Amino acid sequence: MPENIKNYNPSAPGLKGTIFGLPHGKEEAEVVVYPVPWEATVSYNSGTAFGPRAILDASVQLGLDLPHRDSPWKRGIWMSPMDGKIKSKSDILRTQIEPYIASLTTGQTYNNSVELLEKVNKSTDSLRQRIKQETLALIQEGKYVGVLGGDHSCALGFVEALAETHQDFGVLQIDAHMDLREAYEGFQHSHASVMFNVMKLKEVTQLVQVGIRDFCEEELGYVHQNENRITVFYDQVIKQRKFEGVHWKTVCEQIIAKLPPKVYVSFDIGGLNPLLCPGTGAPVPGGLDYSEAVYLLQQVKASGRQIIGFDLCEVAPQPYDQQWNANVGARVLYQLCGLVG
Repeated sequence: MPENIKNYNPSAPGLKGTIFGLPHGKEEAEVVVYPVPWEATVSYNSGTAFGPRAILDASVQLGLDLPHRDSPWKRGIWMSPMDGKIKSKSDILRTQIEPYIASLTTGQTYNNSVELLEKVNKSTDSLRQRIKQETLALIQEGKYVGVLGGDHSCALGFVEALAETHQDFGVLQIDAHMDLREAYEGFQHSHASVMFNVMKLKEVTQLVQVGIRDFCEEELGYVHQNENRITVFYDQVIKQRKFEGVHWKTVCEQIIAKLPPKVYVSFDIGGLNPLLCPGTGAPVPGGLDYSEAVYLLQQVKASGRQIIGFDLCEVAPQPYDQQWNANVGARVLYQLCGLVG
Protein backbone atom coordinates (compact mmCIF):
# COMPACT_ATOMS: atom_id res chain seq x y z
CA MET A 1 0.00 0.00 0.00
CA PRO A 2 1.51 3.39 -0.99
CA GLU A 3 2.55 5.60 1.93
CA ASN A 4 0.03 8.39 1.31
CA ILE A 5 -2.78 5.81 1.43
CA LYS A 6 -1.29 3.88 4.34
CA ASN A 7 -0.89 7.04 6.41
CA TYR A 8 -4.21 8.63 5.46
CA ASN A 9 -6.59 9.48 8.30
CA PRO A 10 -10.12 8.74 7.03
CA SER A 11 -11.64 10.52 10.03
CA ALA A 12 -10.02 13.84 9.14
CA PRO A 13 -11.76 16.45 6.94
CA GLY A 14 -11.55 15.51 3.26
CA LEU A 15 -9.52 17.43 0.72
CA LYS A 16 -11.79 19.71 -1.28
CA GLY A 17 -11.56 19.17 -5.01
CA THR A 18 -10.65 15.47 -4.82
CA ILE A 19 -13.07 12.59 -5.12
CA PHE A 20 -14.24 11.56 -1.63
CA GLY A 21 -11.68 14.04 -0.26
CA LEU A 22 -8.90 11.48 -0.79
CA PRO A 23 -5.22 12.32 -1.30
CA HIS A 24 -4.65 9.67 -3.95
CA GLY A 25 -2.96 10.36 -7.27
CA LYS A 26 -3.34 8.41 -10.48
CA GLU A 27 -0.19 6.37 -9.99
CA GLU A 28 -1.18 4.67 -6.73
CA ALA A 29 -4.93 4.55 -7.38
CA GLU A 30 -6.45 1.18 -8.18
CA VAL A 31 -9.79 2.69 -9.23
CA VAL A 32 -10.12 5.63 -11.63
CA VAL A 33 -13.33 7.63 -11.97
CA TYR A 34 -13.59 9.07 -15.48
CA PRO A 35 -16.00 12.06 -15.63
CA VAL A 36 -17.96 13.00 -18.75
CA PRO A 37 -20.02 16.22 -18.31
CA TRP A 38 -22.19 15.67 -21.39
CA GLU A 39 -25.95 15.82 -22.09
CA ALA A 40 -26.36 17.18 -25.61
CA THR A 41 -29.17 14.84 -26.71
CA VAL A 42 -31.26 14.52 -23.55
CA SER A 43 -34.94 14.43 -24.45
CA TYR A 44 -36.63 15.65 -21.26
CA ASN A 45 -35.06 17.39 -18.25
CA SER A 46 -31.52 18.70 -18.54
CA GLY A 47 -28.85 19.04 -15.88
CA THR A 48 -26.98 15.74 -16.04
CA ALA A 49 -23.88 17.46 -17.45
CA PHE A 50 -23.51 19.08 -14.02
CA GLY A 51 -23.59 15.64 -12.36
CA PRO A 52 -19.83 14.90 -12.24
CA ARG A 53 -18.98 18.28 -10.69
CA ALA A 54 -21.82 18.09 -8.17
CA ILE A 55 -20.86 14.54 -7.13
CA LEU A 56 -17.21 15.57 -6.80
CA ASP A 57 -18.19 18.45 -4.52
CA ALA A 58 -20.61 16.39 -2.42
CA SER A 59 -18.27 13.40 -2.11
CA VAL A 60 -15.92 15.22 0.26
CA GLN A 61 -18.36 14.96 3.17
CA LEU A 62 -18.98 11.18 2.98
CA GLY A 63 -18.13 8.98 5.93
CA LEU A 64 -15.69 6.49 4.43
CA ASP A 65 -16.26 3.34 6.48
CA LEU A 66 -18.81 0.68 5.53
CA PRO A 67 -20.26 -2.03 7.81
CA HIS A 68 -18.69 -5.49 7.53
CA ARG A 69 -16.66 -4.55 4.46
CA ASP A 70 -13.22 -3.23 3.66
CA SER A 71 -13.37 0.52 3.13
CA PRO A 72 -13.17 1.29 -0.62
CA TRP A 73 -10.80 4.25 -0.06
CA LYS A 74 -8.01 1.84 0.92
CA ARG A 75 -7.79 0.70 -2.69
CA GLY A 76 -6.88 4.18 -3.85
CA ILE A 77 -9.52 6.12 -5.79
CA TRP A 78 -8.66 8.96 -8.15
CA MET A 79 -10.85 11.05 -10.44
CA SER A 80 -9.31 12.21 -13.70
CA PRO A 81 -9.52 15.94 -14.45
CA MET A 82 -12.79 17.21 -15.87
CA ASP A 83 -12.48 18.64 -19.37
CA GLY A 84 -14.46 21.87 -19.52
CA LYS A 85 -14.42 21.73 -23.32
CA ILE A 86 -16.72 18.69 -23.23
CA LYS A 87 -19.25 20.60 -21.13
CA SER A 88 -18.98 23.66 -23.38
CA LYS A 89 -19.51 21.58 -26.52
CA SER A 90 -22.49 19.88 -24.90
CA ASP A 91 -24.01 23.25 -23.98
CA ILE A 92 -23.60 24.62 -27.51
CA LEU A 93 -25.12 21.56 -29.14
CA ARG A 94 -27.92 21.47 -26.58
CA THR A 95 -28.92 25.04 -27.47
CA GLN A 96 -29.03 24.11 -31.14
CA ILE A 97 -30.91 20.84 -30.55
CA GLU A 98 -33.72 22.18 -28.35
CA PRO A 99 -35.73 23.84 -31.18
CA TYR A 100 -35.47 20.62 -33.21
CA ILE A 101 -36.76 18.49 -30.30
CA ALA A 102 -39.56 21.01 -29.76
CA SER A 103 -40.57 20.62 -33.41
CA LEU A 104 -40.88 16.84 -32.97
CA THR A 105 -43.29 17.24 -30.06
CA THR A 106 -45.42 19.93 -31.72
CA GLY A 107 -45.58 18.40 -35.19
CA GLN A 108 -43.90 21.39 -36.80
CA THR A 109 -41.27 21.20 -39.53
CA TYR A 110 -37.68 21.93 -38.63
CA ASN A 111 -36.03 23.13 -41.83
CA ASN A 112 -32.42 22.25 -41.06
CA SER A 113 -32.97 18.84 -39.45
CA VAL A 114 -30.72 16.89 -41.84
CA GLU A 115 -27.77 19.22 -41.31
CA LEU A 116 -28.34 19.36 -37.56
CA LEU A 117 -28.55 15.58 -37.16
CA GLU A 118 -25.40 15.12 -39.20
CA LYS A 119 -23.55 17.63 -37.04
CA VAL A 120 -24.78 16.17 -33.75
CA ASN A 121 -24.12 12.57 -34.76
CA LYS A 122 -20.60 13.50 -35.82
CA SER A 123 -19.96 15.21 -32.49
CA THR A 124 -21.37 12.37 -30.37
CA ASP A 125 -19.38 9.83 -32.36
CA SER A 126 -16.21 11.85 -31.79
CA LEU A 127 -16.91 11.88 -28.05
CA ARG A 128 -17.58 8.12 -28.09
CA GLN A 129 -14.21 7.48 -29.73
CA ARG A 130 -12.42 9.73 -27.26
CA ILE A 131 -14.01 7.99 -24.26
CA LYS A 132 -13.09 4.62 -25.74
CA GLN A 133 -9.47 5.58 -26.33
CA GLU A 134 -8.91 7.23 -22.96
CA THR A 135 -10.62 4.53 -20.87
CA LEU A 136 -8.84 1.81 -22.84
CA ALA A 137 -5.52 3.47 -21.98
CA LEU A 138 -6.48 3.41 -18.28
CA ILE A 139 -7.43 -0.26 -18.49
CA GLN A 140 -4.09 -1.04 -20.12
CA GLU A 141 -2.38 0.72 -17.21
CA GLY A 142 -4.01 -1.81 -14.91
CA LYS A 143 -6.75 0.47 -13.55
CA TYR A 144 -10.35 -0.40 -12.82
CA VAL A 145 -12.48 2.31 -14.39
CA GLY A 146 -15.89 3.81 -13.74
CA VAL A 147 -17.44 6.38 -16.06
CA LEU A 148 -19.30 9.20 -14.32
CA GLY A 149 -21.86 10.91 -16.55
CA GLY A 150 -23.46 12.99 -17.87
CA ASP A 151 -26.30 11.30 -19.67
CA HIS A 152 -26.37 7.56 -20.25
CA SER A 153 -24.89 7.78 -23.75
CA CYS A 154 -21.51 8.43 -22.09
CA ALA A 155 -21.22 4.72 -21.24
CA LEU A 156 -20.94 3.39 -24.80
CA GLY A 157 -17.31 4.24 -25.53
CA PHE A 158 -16.19 2.64 -22.27
CA VAL A 159 -18.15 -0.56 -22.93
CA GLU A 160 -16.46 -0.70 -26.33
CA ALA A 161 -13.08 -0.36 -24.61
CA LEU A 162 -13.94 -3.26 -22.31
CA ALA A 163 -14.97 -5.31 -25.35
CA GLU A 164 -11.40 -4.98 -26.61
CA THR A 165 -9.98 -6.37 -23.36
CA HIS A 166 -12.57 -9.04 -22.44
CA GLN A 167 -13.81 -11.76 -24.79
CA ASP A 168 -17.24 -11.95 -23.20
CA PHE A 169 -19.15 -10.29 -20.38
CA GLY A 170 -22.66 -9.38 -19.29
CA VAL A 171 -24.24 -6.03 -18.54
CA LEU A 172 -26.30 -5.45 -15.41
CA GLN A 173 -28.37 -2.34 -16.08
CA ILE A 174 -30.21 -0.66 -13.20
CA ASP A 175 -32.59 1.77 -14.84
CA ALA A 176 -36.16 2.97 -15.23
CA HIS A 177 -35.85 2.77 -19.02
CA MET A 178 -34.71 0.07 -21.43
CA ASP A 179 -32.65 2.49 -23.58
CA LEU A 180 -33.17 0.14 -26.54
CA ARG A 181 -34.51 2.67 -29.06
CA GLU A 182 -32.72 2.87 -32.39
CA ALA A 183 -31.31 6.36 -33.04
CA TYR A 184 -33.97 8.02 -30.88
CA GLU A 185 -35.11 11.38 -32.35
CA GLY A 186 -32.55 10.77 -35.09
CA PHE A 187 -29.58 10.85 -32.70
CA GLN A 188 -27.40 7.78 -33.22
CA HIS A 189 -25.88 8.04 -29.75
CA SER A 190 -28.91 9.13 -27.75
CA HIS A 191 -29.14 8.33 -24.06
CA ALA A 192 -32.28 6.40 -25.03
CA SER A 193 -30.27 4.25 -27.47
CA VAL A 194 -27.23 3.34 -25.40
CA MET A 195 -28.18 -0.29 -24.77
CA PHE A 196 -29.28 -0.73 -28.40
CA ASN A 197 -25.74 0.26 -29.35
CA VAL A 198 -24.15 -1.85 -26.60
CA MET A 199 -25.99 -4.92 -27.90
CA LYS A 200 -24.18 -4.55 -31.23
CA LEU A 201 -21.04 -5.78 -29.46
CA LYS A 202 -20.67 -9.55 -29.79
CA GLU A 203 -18.63 -9.57 -26.59
CA VAL A 204 -21.75 -8.60 -24.62
CA THR A 205 -23.36 -11.99 -24.16
CA GLN A 206 -26.13 -10.98 -21.74
CA LEU A 207 -28.02 -7.83 -20.86
CA VAL A 208 -29.95 -8.04 -17.58
CA GLN A 209 -32.17 -5.03 -16.90
CA VAL A 210 -33.53 -4.33 -13.40
CA GLY A 211 -36.14 -1.78 -12.33
CA ILE A 212 -37.56 -1.16 -15.80
CA ARG A 213 -40.90 0.65 -15.74
CA ASP A 214 -41.01 2.91 -18.80
CA PHE A 215 -40.62 1.55 -22.35
CA CYS A 216 -42.17 1.62 -25.81
CA GLU A 217 -43.40 -0.94 -28.33
CA GLU A 218 -40.17 -0.72 -30.33
CA GLU A 219 -38.10 -1.62 -27.30
CA LEU A 220 -40.40 -4.41 -26.20
CA GLY A 221 -40.22 -5.90 -29.67
CA TYR A 222 -36.43 -5.76 -29.59
CA VAL A 223 -36.40 -7.60 -26.25
CA HIS A 224 -38.66 -10.34 -27.64
CA GLN A 225 -36.41 -10.70 -30.70
CA ASN A 226 -33.35 -11.12 -28.46
CA GLU A 227 -34.71 -13.25 -25.62
CA ASN A 228 -31.55 -15.37 -25.65
CA ARG A 229 -29.45 -12.29 -24.75
CA ILE A 230 -31.80 -9.96 -22.84
CA THR A 231 -33.65 -10.55 -19.58
CA VAL A 232 -35.85 -7.83 -18.09
CA PHE A 233 -36.84 -7.68 -14.42
CA TYR A 234 -39.72 -5.22 -14.61
CA ASP A 235 -40.23 -3.03 -11.57
CA GLN A 236 -43.96 -3.74 -11.40
CA VAL A 237 -43.35 -7.49 -11.43
CA ILE A 238 -40.67 -7.19 -8.76
CA LYS A 239 -43.01 -5.16 -6.56
CA GLN A 240 -45.90 -7.59 -7.07
CA ARG A 241 -43.74 -10.53 -6.07
CA LYS A 242 -42.55 -8.71 -2.96
CA PHE A 243 -46.13 -7.85 -2.03
CA GLU A 244 -46.90 -11.56 -2.27
CA GLY A 245 -44.09 -12.47 0.12
CA VAL A 246 -41.08 -13.14 -2.11
CA HIS A 247 -37.88 -11.92 -0.46
CA TRP A 248 -35.57 -9.44 -2.21
CA LYS A 249 -32.77 -11.96 -1.63
CA THR A 250 -34.63 -14.47 -3.80
CA VAL A 251 -35.19 -11.90 -6.55
CA CYS A 252 -31.50 -10.98 -6.46
CA GLU A 253 -30.50 -14.63 -6.78
CA GLN A 254 -32.65 -14.91 -9.89
CA ILE A 255 -31.16 -11.73 -11.35
CA ILE A 256 -27.61 -12.89 -10.69
CA ALA A 257 -28.28 -16.34 -12.17
CA LYS A 258 -28.74 -14.64 -15.55
CA LEU A 259 -25.30 -13.00 -15.40
CA PRO A 260 -22.06 -14.54 -16.75
CA PRO A 261 -18.80 -14.62 -14.72
CA LYS A 262 -17.78 -11.11 -15.83
CA VAL A 263 -20.20 -8.24 -15.32
CA TYR A 264 -20.31 -4.58 -16.30
CA VAL A 265 -22.66 -2.50 -14.13
CA SER A 266 -24.54 0.31 -15.86
CA PHE A 267 -26.24 2.34 -13.13
CA ASP A 268 -28.66 4.99 -14.31
CA ILE A 269 -29.61 6.83 -11.11
CA GLY A 270 -33.20 6.93 -12.43
CA GLY A 271 -33.37 3.23 -11.60
CA LEU A 272 -33.82 4.30 -8.00
CA ASN A 273 -37.02 5.61 -6.47
CA PRO A 274 -37.22 9.24 -7.73
CA LEU A 275 -37.57 10.44 -4.12
CA LEU A 276 -33.84 9.67 -4.03
CA CYS A 277 -33.06 11.41 -7.30
CA PRO A 278 -35.81 13.89 -8.24
CA GLY A 279 -33.48 15.83 -10.52
CA THR A 280 -32.69 12.94 -12.84
CA GLY A 281 -33.38 13.44 -16.53
CA ALA A 282 -36.60 11.42 -16.77
CA PRO A 283 -37.94 10.46 -13.31
CA VAL A 284 -40.48 7.63 -13.18
CA PRO A 285 -42.52 6.51 -10.12
CA GLY A 286 -41.42 3.23 -8.57
CA GLY A 287 -37.85 2.00 -8.64
CA LEU A 288 -35.38 0.48 -6.23
CA ASP A 289 -34.60 1.70 -2.76
CA TYR A 290 -30.96 2.66 -2.23
CA SER A 291 -30.39 -0.27 0.13
CA GLU A 292 -31.98 -2.69 -2.34
CA ALA A 293 -29.63 -1.56 -5.09
CA VAL A 294 -26.56 -1.81 -2.83
CA TYR A 295 -27.62 -5.28 -1.66
CA LEU A 296 -27.98 -6.44 -5.27
CA LEU A 297 -24.53 -5.15 -6.18
CA GLN A 298 -22.99 -6.75 -3.10
CA GLN A 299 -24.62 -10.07 -3.94
CA VAL A 300 -23.24 -9.92 -7.48
CA LYS A 301 -19.78 -9.60 -5.97
CA ALA A 302 -20.44 -12.26 -3.33
CA SER A 303 -21.50 -14.71 -6.05
CA GLY A 304 -17.92 -14.81 -7.29
CA ARG A 305 -18.60 -12.75 -10.39
CA GLN A 306 -16.10 -10.09 -11.35
CA ILE A 307 -17.34 -6.54 -11.86
CA ILE A 308 -15.02 -5.37 -14.63
CA GLY A 309 -16.21 -1.77 -14.81
CA PHE A 310 -19.19 0.48 -14.30
CA ASP A 311 -20.90 3.70 -15.17
CA LEU A 312 -23.05 5.98 -13.05
CA CYS A 313 -25.15 8.36 -15.13
CA GLU A 314 -28.10 10.75 -15.15
CA VAL A 315 -27.44 12.47 -11.82
CA ALA A 316 -28.87 15.94 -12.35
CA PRO A 317 -28.38 18.36 -9.43
CA GLN A 318 -31.00 21.07 -9.02
CA PRO A 319 -30.62 24.51 -7.41
CA TYR A 320 -33.34 23.74 -4.84
CA ASP A 321 -32.24 20.28 -3.71
CA GLN A 322 -29.41 21.15 -1.27
CA GLN A 323 -27.16 18.64 -3.06
CA TRP A 324 -29.59 15.76 -2.44
CA ASN A 325 -29.16 14.25 -5.91
CA ALA A 326 -25.39 14.62 -5.69
CA ASN A 327 -25.25 13.14 -2.18
CA VAL A 328 -27.13 10.03 -3.28
CA GLY A 329 -25.02 9.80 -6.43
CA ALA A 330 -21.78 10.11 -4.48
CA ARG A 331 -22.78 7.24 -2.21
CA VAL A 332 -23.70 5.01 -5.13
CA LEU A 333 -20.35 5.87 -6.71
CA TYR A 334 -18.46 4.99 -3.53
CA GLN A 335 -20.19 1.60 -3.35
CA LEU A 336 -19.34 0.87 -6.97
CA CYS A 337 -15.69 1.86 -6.44
CA GLY A 338 -15.51 -0.69 -3.64
CA LEU A 339 -17.01 -3.53 -5.69
CA VAL A 340 -15.27 -3.18 -9.06
CA GLY A 341 -12.45 -5.63 -9.75
